[in-house]
This record gives sequence, C-alpha cells and structure tokens, in this order.
Amino acid sequence: MNQNTSSTRDGTTPLTSSFERYLQDKGKGRGGDGGNYRRNAERELERFTEWAAGNRGGDDWTGVVPDNVDREPTFEDLDERVFREYARHLSGDRGLKQNTVQTYYRYISAWCGWCVNEGYLEAHFAQRASAMAPLPEDDGRKPGDQQAWTSDQRHAITRHVDERARDAVEAYTTLPEDTDSLDRQRARYAALKAARDRALVFVLAYTAVRVGELLRDPNDPRRRGVRWEDLSFDEGSMDVYRKKQQWDAASLPDPVISPLRSYRKLMDPLTERWPVFPTFDQRTLAGLVQDELDDRGERPEAITERREEYARDLLLALDEDIRPPSITTDGARSILQRLSEAAEIDIDHPKHDYLAPHGGRRGMGEVLVRAFGYTVAARYLDNSEEMVRERYSHIEAGELGDVATEALEEIDRSH
Repeated sequence: MNQNTSSTRDGTTPLTSSFERYLQDKGKGRGGDGGNYRRNAERELERFTEWAAGNRGGDDWTGVVPDNVDREPTFEDLDERVFREYARHLSGDRGLKQNTVQTYYRYISAWCGWCVNEGYLEAHFAQRASAMAPLPEDDGRKPGDQQAWTSDQRHAITRHVDERARDAVEAYTTLPEDTDSLDRQRARYAALKAARDRALVFVLAYTAVRVGELLRDPNDPRRRGVRWEDLSFDEGSMDVYRKKQQWDAASLPDPVISPLRSYRKLMDPLTERWPVFPTFDQRTLAGLVQDELDDRGERPEAITERREEYARDLLLALDEDIRPPSITTDGARSILQRLSEAAEIDIDHPKHDYLAPHGGRRGMGEVLVRAFGYTVAARYLDNSEEMVRERYSHIEAGELGDVATEALEEIDRSH
C-alpha cells in the first residue's frame, strides 16, 4: 500500500501516510504483518481512499479534494460531512446487506479513532451522530455466520464421508500382492484423501473448534494448522491456538477418535510434526518436493527420476519427510462444498448452498445448549456464557414459549 514516510502530522498529511502504522498496530504476529483484521482493514482503507479520491461513488462524485487542486486526499479534507457521505455511499447502490455496511464502516471508524489518538485528526468525525445517520439499522446478526448444521445434516455428511473412507481403505488394503507399484500407490493416495476428508468433517462436526484454530491462516503465521504432535488420543484432547491469542486444549469426543486414529495409521508420517490436514494440491506439492530435494543437493535428473517412482508427490513427501503446509480455511470450504454436493445434502440457507465449516461449530453449540445448558456449552465452545446466551437466544426463547403455552393451558383448564 502506498505510504508517505513524512513524520509531519498537520492537515496536509496524505491519508495513506497513516495506513502502514495503523495496520501494524492492528496486525498480529511479529511486526504486525498477519491477521484477518489487518487484511480486511487494509482492503476497506484502500476502498475508502479510492472513494475519497473520486474513483468510486458514481458519475456525480468527484471526491473530497477541491476541484481546482491536484493532489491526493489529506487529513484537512476530512470532517463529519465526509464520513456521512461515505456512510451514504456504503448504504447506497452497492447491494450490500445492512450488517455488511455496518461492518465496513466500522473498519473506517476504527482507523479514524486511531488517527485522533495519533494526532492526525482533531476529532473522531466518523462516530458523530450526523456522520452515522445514513447507516442502516444493525439487526445484531453477524453476516454469513448464522448457518448451523442440523442433526440430519450432521448425520448425512458424517455417514457419507465414513462410507467413502471405508471403501477407499478397503480397496487399498485388499489389493493382490502382485499389484503394480504405481497402482498400489494410487490406491493408497485415494484412501489417504478420503480418510483426511472424513477426519476433517468429524472434527468440524463434533469438536466445535473454530476452523481458523484448526487449519492454516496465510495471514497469520502463528496459525499453521494442527500437527499430530498437538493431538493426544489417550487424553482425548487437541492443542489449538485459540481466538484469544493463546494455546489451549480442546476436547476430542469419542466419535472423532476412531477416524483420526485410522487416518494416522494410514498416513504413518515419519515425524509428529506433520500437519494433520495437509494440502493435497498437486501444484503446491510438486514445487515443494522439487525445491526440498534440490536444497538437499539432489541433481535435477535424479529428482525427476525420484518423482517418477511415485504416483503422487504427496507419497514421496511422506517417505522423505518433506512436510507440506496444512490446508487453509478456504481449502476446508472447498472440501465441504465438494462433499456436500456428493452427499446430496438438503441445505436451505440464504448464503451457503453447502455445509460451511462454521456451521458445524454452531450446530454443536445448539446440541450442547439444549442438552446441558449455557454454562457447559460456553466452556466447550471456548466462549463467555454471555456470548453463548446471546448467540443461542432462540433456544431460550423457544423454551420460554413452551412454558408460556403450558401456563396458558393450565389457566384454561382451571376455568
């Protein structure tokens, strides 16, 4: 992103000169270079800058810089009227949902508040009532975060991946002894992929672990995805890097243990530092194997010969302990899209036409709240009881409705 190295903070300072420091403050990891918030904030700041320069907002919009001046937007161009216009722009014809508009505006508002603290602005213009007036009402829902797997959906997807994995493993383990080496490898690869998919679905369906805690986040180096060394089958636990920025143990309930054990036995990695859910992307693995063998001093011809001995680079990586990266959260979504379609699961949701990863967590939350109440559910979900009560308030409302119905029936009977 464009930035100005000038240290002056008067009104003539370009908006972009503040961005890098702000993003470092909001980022995660060493140097503040990682994290989803930083990535999303950077995107919205770029959009805001384009709009302020007159490059967004329609034919009639010329930006915040006076017409007779040729420069990029600076802090002297900002006041509450500018943020009011931006709120109106977000709420206008972009087809954004009301919650999304609120979310996007909050990124800009947070930056504005930081600018006040850092001396770039004299007042938090974005938070003034007149600036926020055009924003739509926030209904309190988080966009795209409302799907919850039903019991029928959970059973359907887990049954499907279980059958696929059983068939693939059986096909591999019952091959005749005289099977060609490459054919045997292809069968093992198919079994590994099916076993990985089964283990992933079972973990998402039953542990209620956030998918961002389970898999790799390219924007946060601390989230490298769980490794086998992080799992303890005997204790029924898994160490994950929680949303609260610290390592913590998550539960591995009984339904998850068997798929993970079977998958671990089939993979048989040379070290426990292998990711539990490695990528199977051929392009990624080909480059990884090529580079690693080259770094080990192998000649190009020898590398080519070595790779030709294997049906897939993943199997060579396993034999040579060339550890691939974990799949990403986007990768998990792609897998679940493929599996949901193959399993022909009936899904009625305005945003997702497949079983999204977060839906497994929310579905498990529903089960826990109904079975054990909010306190136990909060501990399992690694959330405050207050937040769990808020997110699953419809359960309590339904239970209170039943109580009210019973009370009314009791009154009717007494008359």
